Amino acid sequence: MKSGFIGIIGRPNVGKSTLLNSILGEKIAITTDKPQTTRNSIRGIYTREDECQMIFIDTPGIHKPRNKLGNFMTEAAINTFKEVDTILFLVDGKITDGPGDRYILNMIKDIDTPKVLVINKIDKMDPEVFREIYEEYEKMDVFDAIFGTSALEGKNVDDLIDHLEGYLEEGPMYFPEDMVTDHPERFIVSEIIREKLLLYLEDEVPHGVAVEIESFEEGDTLTKIGAVIYCERKSHKGIIIGKQGKKLKGIGKGARMEIEALLGTKVYLELWVKVKENWRDSDFALSNFGYKE
Repeated sequence: MKSGFIGIIGRPNVGKSTLLNSILGEKIAITTDKPQTTRNSIRGIYTREDECQMIFIDTPGIHKPRNKLGNFMTEAAINTFKEVDTILFLVDGKITDGPGDRYILNMIKDIDTPKVLVINKIDKMDPEVFREIYEEYEKMDVFDAIFGTSALEGKNVDDLIDHLEGYLEEGPMYFPEDMVTDHPERFIVSEIIREKLLLYLEDEVPHGVAVEIESFEEGDTLTKIGAVIYCERKSHKGIIIGKQGKKLKGIGKGARMEIEALLGTKVYLELWVKVKENWRDSDFALSNFGYKE
């Protein structure tokens, strides 16, 4: 049996969570087109019968922090470098397109851990652009291998998995064969609700929302869930609820359908919206919402 830990790193919104879901064949990490969707490091477990087990760690996008939440997210990603056997660095453009990729590259280039570059979103990329990105990184002589993938379409994902298996060493099966994540259902439910918020809300509101599960009562045929959505301003509360409560109902309906598929039962979901000003800079609030050790 071979096993090992693989860290997925990169700028915000390059497709890290989409790649993880594609590898697992199951959605455990929320995905939107909004940057900084992932806030916690999320572990996904890929097991191939008795051959190998890969524990992928999907990290928050590395960016210049503007508040304590941003510091937590960036530190969570950087700390991953120290605990994995292989680093997957995702990019979706040339290193000259902006400082973000170069900033991350400088962090990892001298680390002895095997590094694989993944040029993602090739389904939206001209072949000539892909060739330029490939050659640009190849010349740097930092990566053990370079792959082009479309995480969204699953293109070349199987080849990437096969290649990563070559970096694994003999080791234990850390998790049961049928387990795809070590996060509890309550965490995944809160993330599903937050994903629907990100999809429904205006650009300025999503980064200032957090979801806390207050009650979680499981039954054979019905699960009752109560969740509080926290925002930073009174004006944001009105936006989340919407005219005559329509937006909140839409968020709840979208979340409930996905949670039912996850839990395999009917779900009664109650959502409340509360204001907690500047919670992203509050150590107490960050701790309550699970964003600090």
